[in-house]
Amino acid sequence: MNMIKALFRRELRSYFATPVAYVFIVIFLLLMGTFTFYLGGFYERGQADLQPFFSFHPWLYLFLVPAIAMRLWAEERKTGSIELLMTLPITAWQAVLGKYLAAWAFTGIALMLTFPIWITVNYLGDPDNGVILAAYVGSFLMAGGFLAIGACLSAITRNQVIAFVITVVVSFGFLLSGFPMVLDLFSGWAPQAIVDGVASLSFLTHFSSISKGVIDLRDLIYFALLIAAFLYANTIVLQWKQAD
Repeated sequence: MNMIKALFRRELRSYFATPVAYVFIVIFLLLMGTFTFYLGGFYERGQADLQPFFSFHPWLYLFLVPAIAMRLWAEERKTGSIELLMTLPITAWQAVLGKYLAAWAFTGIALMLTFPIWITVNYLGDPDNGVILAAYVGSFLMAGGFLAIGACLSAITRNQVIAFVITVVVSFGFLLSGFPMVLDLFSGWAPQAIVDGVASLSFLTHFSSISKGVIDLRDLIYFALLIAAFLYANTIVLQWKQAD
């Protein structure tokens, strides 16, 4: 755990050592505000809730989180610093977990900086703050899911652009897996159990229920298993690349 903490602190500090972190946070907050107030019609709705705010989170994460994840391992492999990292007394899974937790914490910081919208809705009305808190938890978990996918795919290639594009495509598939445009690809030949299984992988389905204030154990298990599966795959890819 000491090695994971050390790597976590090192990686988190590295985000703020360059302007990249600040640029990302500013873009994230600007897009959130634009989508909430203009596209979501926050004031026009006349309702004291943050539904217009959280409804755009999946689509913003689809492009912004891969931008964070693409550098996790692709940059390490391109610069050759991954060899130096692996010479330290640290295992592959410790390295994966430390870098992932730092990136997830950075994403959480960006999400926390949206707190003025929570203050605004409480000033304007009497919202259900329990629902809002649950939505924040769901948003953080969903960001972690996107990040785990991106971290795994970043370890496959040295090119950050390729890692970004592949992550967006795979994440888009997870977002829309519960929609007819994806299910129709399986419904013609696959058993219903497989079709239902594909539908259950949708990020939107699980996040939607949490954002309504319903914290179902199945949704929490879904995000936990998704993150664990891709981090495990990330570890396997690193060990495979190291063996080469």
